Amino acid sequence: MRKNAELLELYEGMYLIRQVELRLGRLFADGEVPGFIHLSIGQEAIATGVASVLRPDDTLASTHRGHGHALAKGVDLDRFFMELMAREGGMCKGRGGSMHVADLSIGMLGANAIVGASIPIALGSALAHQVRGVDAVAVAFFGDGAMAEGTLHESLNMAALWKLPLVFVCENNGWAEFSPTSTQFVAALDKLAKAFGIAYEKADGRDVQAVSKASERAVKAARSGKGPRVLEFTTHRFRGHYEGDPQKYRSADELSRLGEHDPLVLLESQLIKTGVMEAELKHLREGVDVRVEAAVERARRGGAPDFEAGRADVYTQMGAA
Repeated sequence: MRKNAELLELYEGMYLIRQVELRLGRLFADGEVPGFIHLSIGQEAIATGVASVLRPDDTLASTHRGHGHALAKGVDLDRFFMELMAREGGMCKGRGGSMHVADLSIGMLGANAIVGASIPIALGSALAHQVRGVDAVAVAFFGDGAMAEGTLHESLNMAALWKLPLVFVCENNGWAEFSPTSTQFVAALDKLAKAFGIAYEKADGRDVQAVSKASERAVKAARSGKGPRVLEFTTHRFRGHYEGDPQKYRSADELSRLGEHDPLVLLESQLIKTGVMEAELKHLREGVDVRVEAAVERARRGGAPDFEAGRADVYTQMGAA
Protein backbone atom coordinates (compact mmCIF):
# COMPACT_ATOMS: atom_id res chain seq x y z
CA MET A 1 0.00 0.00 0.00
CA ARG A 2 1.33 3.41 -0.96
CA LYS A 3 1.63 6.16 1.59
CA ASN A 4 -1.40 8.44 1.84
CA ALA A 5 0.40 11.39 0.25
CA GLU A 6 1.25 9.34 -2.82
CA LEU A 7 -2.26 7.92 -3.05
CA LEU A 8 -3.73 11.39 -2.76
CA GLU A 9 -1.48 12.58 -5.58
CA LEU A 10 -2.75 9.74 -7.77
CA TYR A 11 -6.32 10.54 -6.79
CA GLU A 12 -5.86 14.20 -7.66
CA GLY A 13 -4.44 13.28 -11.07
CA MET A 14 -7.36 10.96 -11.80
CA TYR A 15 -9.93 13.47 -10.60
CA LEU A 16 -8.35 16.20 -12.73
CA ILE A 17 -8.71 14.05 -15.84
CA ARG A 18 -12.32 13.22 -14.95
CA GLN A 19 -13.32 16.83 -14.35
CA VAL A 20 -11.53 18.13 -17.43
CA GLU A 21 -13.32 15.62 -19.63
CA LEU A 22 -16.72 16.22 -18.05
CA ARG A 23 -16.17 19.94 -18.67
CA LEU A 24 -15.13 19.24 -22.25
CA GLY A 25 -18.31 17.24 -22.77
CA ARG A 26 -20.40 20.27 -21.79
CA LEU A 27 -18.27 22.66 -23.84
CA PHE A 28 -18.63 20.39 -26.87
CA ALA A 29 -22.41 20.20 -26.44
CA ASP A 30 -22.52 24.00 -26.27
CA GLY A 31 -20.48 24.36 -29.45
CA GLU A 32 -17.38 25.78 -27.76
CA VAL A 33 -15.13 22.86 -28.78
CA PRO A 34 -14.96 22.29 -32.55
CA GLY A 35 -14.57 18.92 -34.23
CA PHE A 36 -14.99 15.54 -32.57
CA ILE A 37 -13.84 14.61 -29.08
CA HIS A 38 -13.30 11.11 -27.66
CA LEU A 39 -13.46 10.96 -23.87
CA SER A 40 -11.60 8.51 -21.64
CA ILE A 41 -13.98 8.71 -18.67
CA GLY A 42 -13.64 5.44 -16.76
CA GLN A 43 -10.04 4.89 -17.87
CA GLU A 44 -8.31 7.55 -15.74
CA ALA A 45 -6.38 5.08 -13.59
CA ILE A 46 -4.35 3.84 -16.55
CA ALA A 47 -3.08 7.22 -17.71
CA THR A 48 -2.36 8.31 -14.15
CA GLY A 49 -0.73 5.05 -13.05
CA VAL A 50 1.56 4.78 -16.06
CA ALA A 51 2.61 8.43 -15.97
CA SER A 52 3.35 8.21 -12.24
CA VAL A 53 6.50 6.17 -12.95
CA LEU A 54 7.74 8.22 -15.92
CA ARG A 55 10.44 10.89 -15.88
CA PRO A 56 10.17 14.25 -17.67
CA ASP A 57 12.56 13.01 -20.38
CA ASP A 58 10.51 9.87 -21.04
CA THR A 59 8.21 10.09 -24.05
CA LEU A 60 4.74 8.82 -24.82
CA ALA A 61 2.57 8.61 -27.90
CA SER A 62 -1.18 8.60 -27.47
CA THR A 63 -4.41 7.71 -29.25
CA HIS A 64 -7.54 9.54 -30.40
CA ARG A 65 -8.69 9.12 -26.77
CA GLY A 66 -5.67 10.97 -25.45
CA HIS A 67 -6.72 13.76 -23.09
CA GLY A 68 -5.92 11.70 -20.00
CA HIS A 69 -2.47 10.74 -21.27
CA ALA A 70 -1.63 14.38 -22.03
CA LEU A 71 -2.83 15.63 -18.65
CA ALA A 72 -1.07 12.85 -16.77
CA LYS A 73 2.20 13.64 -18.57
CA GLY A 74 1.90 17.21 -17.37
CA VAL A 75 0.57 19.45 -20.14
CA ASP A 76 -0.29 22.96 -19.03
CA LEU A 77 -4.01 23.14 -18.24
CA ASP A 78 -4.51 26.61 -19.72
CA ARG A 79 -2.80 25.74 -22.98
CA PHE A 80 -4.68 22.44 -23.12
CA PHE A 81 -8.10 24.11 -22.97
CA MET A 82 -6.98 26.81 -25.39
CA GLU A 83 -5.94 24.12 -27.85
CA LEU A 84 -9.23 22.26 -27.68
CA MET A 85 -11.20 25.50 -27.87
CA ALA A 86 -9.19 26.56 -30.95
CA ARG A 87 -7.32 29.49 -29.46
CA GLU A 88 -3.98 30.88 -30.57
CA GLY A 89 -2.53 30.30 -27.10
CA GLY A 90 -3.01 26.55 -27.38
CA MET A 91 -0.01 24.24 -27.33
CA CYS A 92 -0.41 23.72 -31.09
CA LYS A 93 -1.69 27.27 -31.64
CA GLY A 94 -5.27 26.04 -31.73
CA ARG A 95 -4.76 24.13 -34.98
CA GLY A 96 -4.57 20.54 -33.73
CA GLY A 97 -7.48 20.24 -31.37
CA SER A 98 -8.52 17.20 -29.39
CA MET A 99 -6.97 14.45 -31.50
CA HIS A 100 -3.61 16.12 -32.03
CA VAL A 101 -2.64 17.44 -28.61
CA ALA A 102 1.15 17.46 -28.36
CA ASP A 103 3.86 19.09 -26.28
CA LEU A 104 7.35 17.87 -27.09
CA SER A 105 8.84 19.90 -24.25
CA ILE A 106 7.41 17.39 -21.75
CA GLY A 107 7.70 14.29 -23.92
CA MET A 108 4.07 14.26 -25.07
CA LEU A 109 4.53 13.16 -28.68
CA GLY A 110 0.90 13.69 -29.48
CA ALA A 111 -2.55 12.20 -29.65
CA ASN A 112 -3.38 10.62 -33.00
CA ALA A 113 -6.56 10.17 -35.04
CA ILE A 114 -5.25 7.03 -36.77
CA VAL A 115 -5.86 3.75 -34.94
CA GLY A 116 -2.51 2.25 -33.95
CA ALA A 117 -0.44 5.17 -35.23
CA SER A 118 0.90 5.91 -31.76
CA ILE A 119 2.83 2.64 -31.81
CA PRO A 120 5.41 3.31 -34.56
CA ILE A 121 5.82 6.89 -33.33
CA ALA A 122 6.79 5.61 -29.88
CA LEU A 123 8.98 2.98 -31.54
CA GLY A 124 10.90 5.73 -33.32
CA SER A 125 11.26 7.66 -30.10
CA ALA A 126 12.58 4.57 -28.31
CA LEU A 127 15.12 4.08 -31.09
CA ALA A 128 16.17 7.73 -30.72
CA HIS A 129 16.71 7.22 -26.98
CA GLN A 130 18.85 4.17 -27.72
CA VAL A 131 20.91 5.84 -30.45
CA ARG A 132 21.57 8.86 -28.26
CA GLY A 133 22.76 6.65 -25.44
CA VAL A 134 20.30 7.98 -22.86
CA ASP A 135 18.25 5.85 -20.48
CA ALA A 136 14.89 7.43 -21.31
CA VAL A 137 11.91 5.19 -22.09
CA ALA A 138 9.15 5.55 -24.68
CA VAL A 139 5.54 4.47 -24.08
CA ALA A 140 3.00 3.56 -26.77
CA PHE A 141 -0.62 3.75 -25.69
CA PHE A 142 -3.12 1.90 -27.85
CA GLY A 143 -6.58 0.44 -27.53
CA ASP A 144 -7.60 -3.16 -28.03
CA GLY A 145 -9.01 -2.16 -31.40
CA ALA A 146 -5.43 -1.62 -32.58
CA MET A 147 -4.44 -5.24 -31.95
CA ALA A 148 -5.56 -6.14 -35.46
CA GLU A 149 -3.38 -3.43 -37.00
CA GLY A 150 -0.25 -4.60 -38.78
CA THR A 151 1.75 -1.71 -37.37
CA LEU A 152 1.52 -3.27 -33.88
CA HIS A 153 2.92 -6.58 -35.10
CA GLU A 154 5.70 -4.89 -37.06
CA SER A 155 6.61 -2.67 -34.11
CA LEU A 156 6.68 -5.62 -31.69
CA ASN A 157 9.11 -7.34 -34.05
CA MET A 158 11.41 -4.34 -34.45
CA ALA A 159 11.37 -3.49 -30.74
CA ALA A 160 12.31 -7.05 -29.86
CA LEU A 161 15.02 -7.29 -32.53
CA TRP A 162 16.70 -4.10 -31.39
CA LYS A 163 15.90 -4.43 -27.64
CA LEU A 164 14.39 -0.96 -27.62
CA PRO A 165 13.36 0.82 -24.39
CA LEU A 166 9.70 0.72 -25.35
CA VAL A 167 6.67 -0.11 -23.23
CA PHE A 168 3.53 -1.10 -25.15
CA VAL A 169 0.42 -0.20 -23.11
CA CYS A 170 -2.92 -1.63 -24.21
CA GLU A 171 -6.03 -0.03 -22.71
CA ASN A 172 -8.47 -2.90 -23.22
CA ASN A 173 -12.02 -1.60 -22.80
CA GLY A 174 -13.51 -4.42 -24.84
CA TRP A 175 -14.66 -2.25 -27.73
CA ALA A 176 -13.06 -1.62 -31.11
CA GLU A 177 -15.02 1.56 -31.89
CA PHE A 178 -18.56 0.13 -32.25
CA SER A 179 -17.78 -3.60 -32.23
CA PRO A 180 -16.70 -6.05 -29.53
CA THR A 181 -12.97 -6.63 -29.87
CA SER A 182 -13.60 -10.38 -29.98
CA THR A 183 -15.25 -9.90 -33.38
CA GLN A 184 -12.25 -7.98 -34.72
CA PHE A 185 -9.18 -9.91 -33.55
CA VAL A 186 -8.90 -13.64 -32.91
CA ALA A 187 -5.64 -13.75 -30.92
CA ALA A 188 -4.77 -12.71 -27.36
CA LEU A 189 -2.21 -10.04 -26.56
CA ASP A 190 -0.24 -12.23 -24.16
CA LYS A 191 0.27 -14.83 -26.87
CA LEU A 192 1.16 -12.15 -29.39
CA ALA A 193 3.82 -10.76 -27.05
CA LYS A 194 5.14 -14.27 -26.43
CA ALA A 195 5.48 -14.88 -30.17
CA PHE A 196 7.98 -12.02 -30.27
CA GLY A 197 9.70 -12.99 -27.03
CA ILE A 198 8.48 -9.93 -25.16
CA ALA A 199 7.60 -10.05 -21.47
CA TYR A 200 3.91 -9.41 -20.80
CA GLU A 201 1.92 -8.42 -17.72
CA LYS A 202 -1.80 -7.86 -17.23
CA ALA A 203 -3.51 -5.89 -14.45
CA ASP A 204 -6.83 -4.39 -13.46
CA GLY A 205 -7.01 -1.00 -15.16
CA ARG A 206 -9.48 0.25 -12.57
CA ASP A 207 -6.88 -0.03 -9.80
CA VAL A 208 -4.36 2.79 -10.12
CA GLN A 209 -2.00 1.14 -7.65
CA ALA A 210 -1.95 -2.08 -9.67
CA VAL A 211 -1.36 -0.07 -12.84
CA SER A 212 1.46 1.92 -11.23
CA LYS A 213 3.22 -1.17 -9.88
CA ALA A 214 3.02 -3.07 -13.18
CA SER A 215 4.21 0.03 -15.05
CA GLU A 216 7.09 0.52 -12.63
CA ARG A 217 8.33 -3.02 -13.31
CA ALA A 218 8.02 -2.62 -17.07
CA VAL A 219 9.66 0.81 -17.20
CA LYS A 220 12.50 -0.28 -14.94
CA ALA A 221 13.24 -3.27 -17.18
CA ALA A 222 13.10 -1.21 -20.38
CA ARG A 223 15.24 1.53 -18.87
CA SER A 224 17.93 -0.94 -17.80
CA GLY A 225 18.41 -2.31 -21.31
CA LYS A 226 16.28 -5.44 -21.03
CA GLY A 227 14.22 -4.54 -24.07
CA PRO A 228 10.52 -3.86 -24.63
CA ARG A 229 7.62 -4.84 -22.40
CA VAL A 230 3.89 -5.28 -23.07
CA LEU A 231 1.27 -4.22 -20.53
CA GLU A 232 -2.45 -4.88 -20.83
CA PHE A 233 -4.91 -3.11 -18.56
CA THR A 234 -8.58 -4.11 -18.56
CA THR A 235 -10.88 -1.13 -18.22
CA HIS A 236 -14.29 0.27 -19.11
CA ARG A 237 -15.22 3.08 -21.45
CA PHE A 238 -18.07 4.96 -19.76
CA ARG A 239 -18.98 7.13 -22.75
CA GLY A 240 -19.47 6.28 -26.41
CA HIS A 241 -16.75 5.95 -29.00
CA TYR A 242 -17.14 9.68 -29.64
CA GLU A 243 -19.06 12.31 -27.71
CA GLY A 244 -22.66 12.16 -28.90
CA ASP A 245 -22.46 8.47 -29.83
CA PRO A 246 -25.94 6.97 -29.06
CA GLN A 247 -24.28 3.63 -28.18
CA LYS A 248 -27.08 1.50 -29.60
CA TYR A 249 -24.58 -1.33 -29.96
CA ARG A 250 -24.20 -1.66 -26.16
CA SER A 251 -26.73 -3.47 -24.00
CA ALA A 252 -28.77 -1.57 -21.43
CA ASP A 253 -27.44 -3.92 -18.75
CA GLU A 254 -23.81 -3.08 -19.56
CA LEU A 255 -24.48 0.65 -19.59
CA SER A 256 -26.41 0.55 -16.30
CA ARG A 257 -23.58 -1.25 -14.51
CA LEU A 258 -20.67 0.94 -15.61
CA GLY A 259 -20.67 2.77 -12.27
CA GLU A 260 -19.56 -0.46 -10.59
CA HIS A 261 -16.22 -0.12 -12.38
CA ASP A 262 -15.42 3.50 -11.52
CA PRO A 263 -11.69 3.80 -10.71
CA LEU A 264 -12.23 6.97 -8.70
CA VAL A 265 -14.79 5.33 -6.43
CA LEU A 266 -12.41 2.40 -5.91
CA LEU A 267 -9.52 4.68 -4.92
CA GLU A 268 -11.74 6.81 -2.68
CA SER A 269 -12.67 3.66 -0.78
CA GLN A 270 -9.02 2.67 -0.44
CA LEU A 271 -8.08 6.15 0.81
CA ILE A 272 -10.80 6.20 3.43
CA LYS A 273 -9.66 2.78 4.68
CA THR A 274 -6.17 4.20 5.21
CA GLY A 275 -7.54 7.00 7.37
CA VAL A 276 -8.04 9.85 4.90
CA MET A 277 -11.12 11.88 5.84
CA GLU A 278 -13.89 12.60 3.35
CA ALA A 279 -13.47 16.30 4.14
CA GLU A 280 -9.88 16.15 2.84
CA LEU A 281 -11.02 14.50 -0.38
CA LYS A 282 -13.75 17.10 -0.79
CA HIS A 283 -11.24 19.92 -0.30
CA LEU A 284 -8.95 18.36 -2.93
CA ARG A 285 -11.83 17.99 -5.41
CA GLU A 286 -12.95 21.58 -4.89
CA GLY A 287 -9.42 22.81 -5.60
CA VAL A 288 -9.33 20.88 -8.88
CA ASP A 289 -12.78 22.19 -9.84
CA VAL A 290 -11.58 25.77 -9.36
CA ARG A 291 -8.48 25.14 -11.47
CA VAL A 292 -10.50 23.62 -14.31
CA GLU A 293 -13.09 26.39 -14.40
CA ALA A 294 -10.40 29.08 -14.29
CA ALA A 295 -8.61 27.46 -17.23
CA VAL A 296 -11.85 27.36 -19.22
CA GLU A 297 -12.48 31.05 -18.58
CA ARG A 298 -8.96 31.98 -19.63
CA ALA A 299 -9.36 29.93 -22.79
CA ARG A 300 -12.60 31.73 -23.60
CA ARG A 301 -10.74 35.01 -23.48
CA GLY A 302 -7.99 33.75 -25.78
CA GLY A 303 -7.60 35.01 -29.33
CA ALA A 304 -8.51 33.02 -32.43
CA PRO A 305 -5.66 31.49 -34.48
CA ASP A 306 -4.18 33.77 -37.11
CA PHE A 307 -5.27 32.48 -40.51
CA GLU A 308 -2.33 33.88 -42.47
CA ALA A 309 0.18 32.45 -40.00
CA GLY A 310 -1.46 29.04 -40.26
CA ARG A 311 -1.54 29.26 -44.05
CA ALA A 312 2.16 30.05 -44.10
CA ASP A 313 2.90 26.77 -42.35
CA VAL A 314 1.12 24.81 -45.09
CA TYR A 315 1.76 26.52 -48.41
CA THR A 316 4.92 27.97 -49.95
CA GLN A 317 4.48 31.48 -51.25
CA MET A 318 4.54 31.44 -55.06
CA GLY A 319 7.34 33.47 -56.56
CA ALA A 320 9.26 33.61 -53.31
CA ALA A 321 12.99 34.07 -53.75
